[in-house]
Amino acid sequence: MTAASATNEPARAGASLAGPSDYVALLKPRVMSLVVFTALAAMIVAPGGLHPVLAVVALLCIAVGAGAAGALNQWYDSDIDAVMTRTRARPIPAGRIGRQEALEFGTTLAAFSVFTMTFAVGYVAAMLLAVTIAFYVFVYTMWLKRLTVQNIVIGGAAGALPPVIGWAAVTGEALSPLPWLLFLIIFLWTPPHFWALALAGNEDYARAKVPMLPVVKGSRATRNQIVFYTLLLAASAAAPYALDLAGPVYGVTALIGSAGFLAFALLLWRAPQDAERTAALRVFAYSIAYLFALFTALATEKLIGFAP
Repeated sequence: MTAASATNEPARAGASLAGPSDYVALLKPRVMSLVVFTALAAMIVAPGGLHPVLAVVALLCIAVGAGAAGALNQWYDSDIDAVMTRTRARPIPAGRIGRQEALEFGTTLAAFSVFTMTFAVGYVAAMLLAVTIAFYVFVYTMWLKRLTVQNIVIGGAAGALPPVIGWAAVTGEALSPLPWLLFLIIFLWTPPHFWALALAGNEDYARAKVPMLPVVKGSRATRNQIVFYTLLLAASAAAPYALDLAGPVYGVTALIGSAGFLAFALLLWRAPQDAERTAALRVFAYSIAYLFALFTALATEKLIGFAP
């Protein structure tokens, strides 16, 4: 515990002031929903099948594991969260949940998710889930986030693993090309998605002394990188169709969706300084819809029989 973060511990010795909504907030439910959705899509397109009960258990484990990572992230970053406008109302900096309580909550959920996945679904999926949680907490949160401008680029690997976990839950293996192409899509999606948010909240990150790209390299470099990664993302999104691993529904969605993403990225690239925040938030919002559209198309064409 750092001295700064220790000051965020609620000044009370009695029972927790937290309600159910505070524990839900610790899980980062919006991030969790995206994690679960991408894993579900991979489970649908994976060859073979999984008993519906085991499929629900696997998704529950992935959701709980993602929530555990979110809680542990907020435990460690409570000092940062306390000085950022976007995060200061979270349960720990707001004083409704203590840091030790959040640590115990997150650790318990992480252990539960990994052990349940191991014994109910399989050790490959469980191992990948454990790696995902550990990478997000130890590599991204504790190391990269406060150290390097590449924090989001490298740390994005944690958020990109859920489709591989979902695939492994169904097949018992993780060496097929499609789940790793899905990993690559999310990995390349993360920088433009998060840097757009960082541009909109640049002052927050500067105040918290987090070396996000806009803070370290400035607005123009960030806009350039958003366009660059969007181009890489468009190429990776086309790969499943080009390699005959996805069908026409996915192919059309990837083409139109990537064109829209690039259009929003270029609008941000050209935006005057006083319109930067609005343009950045549009990229951020579109990026979420884009990823949901890609994975929805992938799963839908499998369900309707259009997949290869």
